[in-house]
Amino acid sequence: MKRVIQLVLLLILILIIIIFYNFYFKESDKVEVNNLIETNQPVEQTENNIIKNLEYKINIEDNNEYHISAELSEITNNDGVELVLMKKVKARLTDKNNITLFITSEEASYNNDNYYTKFENNVKIKYLDNIIYAQNMILNFENNSISIFKNVIYNGPRGELKADNIRINLITKKIDIFMNDVNESVEITSSK
Repeated sequence: MKRVIQLVLLLILILIIIIFYNFYFKESDKVEVNNLIETNQPVEQTENNIIKNLEYKINIEDNNEYHISAELSEITNNDGVELVLMKKVKARLTDKNNITLFITSEEASYNNDNYYTKFENNVKIKYLDNIIYAQNMILNFENNSISIFKNVIYNGPRGELKADNIRINLITKKIDIFMNDVNESVEITSSK
Protein backbone atom coordinates (compact mmCIF):
# COMPACT_ATOMS: atom_id res chain seq x y z
CA MET A 1 0.00 0.00 0.00
CA LYS A 2 2.84 2.37 0.88
CA ARG A 3 4.56 1.74 -2.47
CA VAL A 4 1.37 2.43 -4.42
CA ILE A 5 0.97 5.82 -2.73
CA GLN A 6 4.59 6.69 -3.45
CA LEU A 7 4.18 5.67 -7.09
CA VAL A 8 1.02 7.77 -7.48
CA LEU A 9 2.75 10.81 -5.92
CA LEU A 10 5.74 10.36 -8.22
CA LEU A 11 3.46 10.21 -11.29
CA ILE A 12 1.62 13.34 -10.17
CA LEU A 13 4.96 15.16 -9.71
CA ILE A 14 6.14 14.13 -13.19
CA LEU A 15 2.83 15.27 -14.68
CA ILE A 16 3.11 18.67 -12.97
CA ILE A 17 6.67 19.11 -14.27
CA ILE A 18 5.60 18.28 -17.84
CA ILE A 19 2.65 20.69 -17.70
CA PHE A 20 4.85 23.44 -16.19
CA TYR A 21 7.51 22.96 -18.89
CA ASN A 22 4.99 22.99 -21.74
CA PHE A 23 3.19 26.05 -20.41
CA TYR A 24 6.22 28.27 -19.65
CA PHE A 25 9.04 27.06 -21.87
CA LYS A 26 7.74 25.22 -24.88
CA GLU A 27 5.35 27.98 -26.04
CA SER A 28 8.00 30.72 -25.90
CA ASP A 29 10.30 28.62 -28.10
CA LYS A 30 7.58 28.30 -30.75
CA VAL A 31 6.94 32.05 -30.78
CA GLU A 32 10.63 32.86 -31.31
CA VAL A 33 10.94 30.38 -34.15
CA ASN A 34 7.84 31.78 -35.87
CA ASN A 35 9.15 35.35 -35.57
CA LEU A 36 12.47 34.38 -37.09
CA ILE A 37 10.80 32.59 -39.97
CA GLU A 38 8.45 35.52 -40.70
CA THR A 39 11.20 38.18 -40.84
CA ASN A 40 13.64 35.94 -42.74
CA GLN A 41 16.40 38.56 -42.30
CA PRO A 42 19.43 38.58 -40.01
CA VAL A 43 18.96 40.46 -36.78
CA GLU A 44 21.45 43.26 -36.32
CA GLN A 45 22.16 44.87 -33.00
CA THR A 46 21.91 48.60 -33.53
CA GLU A 47 21.92 49.80 -29.95
CA ASN A 48 24.73 49.25 -27.48
CA ASN A 49 24.40 49.08 -23.74
CA ILE A 50 25.30 52.27 -21.85
CA ILE A 51 26.22 51.77 -18.19
CA LYS A 52 27.11 54.33 -15.53
CA ASN A 53 29.74 53.59 -12.86
CA LEU A 54 30.85 50.23 -14.26
CA GLU A 55 33.55 48.31 -12.37
CA TYR A 56 35.55 45.16 -13.10
CA LYS A 57 37.67 43.37 -10.51
CA ILE A 58 39.90 40.63 -11.87
CA ASN A 59 42.27 38.30 -10.07
CA ILE A 60 45.20 37.44 -12.28
CA GLU A 61 47.89 34.79 -11.88
CA ASP A 62 50.17 34.85 -8.81
CA ASN A 63 47.88 36.99 -6.61
CA ASN A 64 47.87 39.98 -8.97
CA GLU A 65 44.69 42.03 -9.02
CA TYR A 66 43.35 44.35 -11.72
CA HIS A 67 40.53 46.75 -10.96
CA ILE A 68 39.09 49.14 -13.56
CA SER A 69 36.11 51.47 -13.32
CA ALA A 70 34.54 54.20 -15.43
CA GLU A 71 31.91 56.86 -14.94
CA LEU A 72 30.31 55.99 -18.28
CA SER A 73 30.72 52.82 -20.35
CA GLU A 74 29.32 51.42 -23.57
CA ILE A 75 29.39 47.67 -24.14
CA THR A 76 29.87 46.81 -27.80
CA ASN A 77 30.28 43.60 -29.74
CA ASN A 78 32.99 43.80 -32.38
CA ASP A 79 33.46 40.62 -34.49
CA GLY A 80 32.32 38.41 -31.61
CA VAL A 81 34.54 40.17 -29.06
CA GLU A 82 32.93 42.11 -26.23
CA LEU A 83 34.61 45.51 -25.92
CA VAL A 84 33.79 48.06 -23.25
CA LEU A 85 34.34 51.67 -24.32
CA MET A 86 34.92 53.68 -21.15
CA LYS A 87 34.96 57.38 -20.23
CA LYS A 88 36.58 58.96 -17.15
CA VAL A 89 38.56 55.84 -16.30
CA LYS A 90 40.34 54.81 -13.10
CA ALA A 91 42.32 51.59 -12.81
CA ARG A 92 44.74 49.96 -10.44
CA LEU A 93 47.04 47.01 -10.87
CA THR A 94 48.32 45.42 -7.66
CA ASP A 95 51.10 42.86 -7.80
CA LYS A 96 51.80 39.94 -5.45
CA ASN A 97 54.04 42.17 -3.30
CA ASN A 98 51.07 44.51 -2.75
CA ILE A 99 52.64 47.33 -4.80
CA THR A 100 49.99 49.25 -6.71
CA LEU A 101 50.08 51.05 -10.05
CA PHE A 102 47.30 53.67 -10.34
CA ILE A 103 46.06 54.71 -13.78
CA THR A 104 43.63 57.44 -14.83
CA SER A 105 42.58 58.54 -18.33
CA GLU A 106 39.78 60.24 -20.20
CA GLU A 107 38.97 57.13 -22.26
CA ALA A 108 39.76 53.42 -22.44
CA SER A 109 38.86 50.39 -24.50
CA TYR A 110 38.62 47.21 -22.39
CA ASN A 111 38.45 43.69 -23.86
CA ASN A 112 36.28 41.60 -21.56
CA ASP A 113 37.82 38.30 -22.75
CA ASN A 114 41.55 38.86 -22.21
CA TYR A 115 41.50 42.13 -20.16
CA TYR A 116 43.55 43.94 -22.85
CA THR A 117 43.07 47.62 -22.08
CA LYS A 118 44.03 50.64 -24.16
CA PHE A 119 43.97 53.90 -22.19
CA GLU A 120 43.77 57.15 -24.19
CA ASN A 121 43.84 60.92 -23.66
CA ASN A 122 45.50 62.42 -20.58
CA VAL A 123 46.84 59.17 -19.19
CA LYS A 124 48.37 59.50 -15.72
CA ILE A 125 50.21 56.61 -14.08
CA LYS A 126 51.29 56.69 -10.41
CA TYR A 127 53.74 54.12 -9.11
CA LEU A 128 55.31 54.58 -5.66
CA ASP A 129 56.90 58.09 -5.83
CA ASN A 130 56.81 58.21 -9.64
CA ILE A 131 54.29 59.77 -12.01
CA ILE A 132 54.13 59.23 -15.77
CA TYR A 133 52.01 61.35 -18.10
CA ALA A 134 51.22 60.26 -21.68
CA GLN A 135 48.53 60.23 -24.34
CA ASN A 136 48.27 56.43 -24.61
CA MET A 137 48.93 53.30 -22.59
CA ILE A 138 48.30 49.65 -23.41
CA LEU A 139 47.99 47.04 -20.66
CA ASN A 140 48.44 43.61 -22.23
CA PHE A 141 48.17 40.61 -19.89
CA GLU A 142 48.81 38.07 -22.66
CA ASN A 143 52.28 39.56 -23.23
CA ASN A 144 52.65 40.65 -19.59
CA SER A 145 53.54 44.15 -20.71
CA ILE A 146 52.67 47.79 -20.36
CA SER A 147 53.35 50.13 -23.31
CA ILE A 148 53.23 53.86 -22.67
CA PHE A 149 53.54 56.14 -25.69
CA LYS A 150 52.92 59.58 -27.24
CA ASN A 151 54.23 62.61 -25.31
CA VAL A 152 55.61 60.59 -22.40
CA ILE A 153 56.82 62.60 -19.40
CA TYR A 154 58.18 60.81 -16.34
CA ASN A 155 58.50 62.68 -13.00
CA GLY A 156 60.37 60.97 -10.19
CA PRO A 157 62.31 61.81 -7.06
CA ARG A 158 65.51 62.23 -9.08
CA GLY A 159 64.21 64.29 -11.97
CA GLU A 160 62.20 64.39 -15.16
CA LEU A 161 62.44 62.33 -18.33
CA LYS A 162 60.84 62.91 -21.76
CA ALA A 163 60.59 60.10 -24.31
CA ASP A 164 58.33 58.68 -27.00
CA ASN A 165 57.91 55.21 -25.45
CA ILE A 166 58.21 53.34 -22.18
CA ARG A 167 57.73 49.58 -22.19
CA ILE A 168 57.49 47.63 -18.91
CA ASN A 169 57.61 43.85 -18.53
CA LEU A 170 55.19 42.92 -15.73
CA ILE A 171 57.08 39.72 -14.86
CA THR A 172 60.71 40.85 -14.85
CA LYS A 173 59.96 44.55 -14.13
CA LYS A 174 62.43 45.42 -16.93
CA ILE A 175 61.84 48.92 -18.31
CA ASP A 176 62.77 50.05 -21.83
CA ILE A 177 62.74 53.79 -22.57
CA PHE A 178 63.24 54.83 -26.20
CA MET A 179 62.41 57.27 -28.97
CA ASN A 180 60.61 56.45 -32.22
CA ASP A 181 63.41 58.01 -34.26
CA VAL A 182 66.82 56.46 -33.51
CA ASN A 183 68.47 59.84 -34.23
CA GLU A 184 66.61 61.51 -31.35
CA SER A 185 67.61 61.20 -27.71
CA VAL A 186 65.65 60.73 -24.53
CA GLU A 187 65.68 64.00 -22.52
CA ILE A 188 66.65 63.69 -18.87
CA THR A 189 66.59 66.58 -16.39
CA SER A 190 68.07 65.88 -12.97
CA SER A 191 66.56 67.55 -9.90
CA LYS A 192 69.71 67.16 -7.80
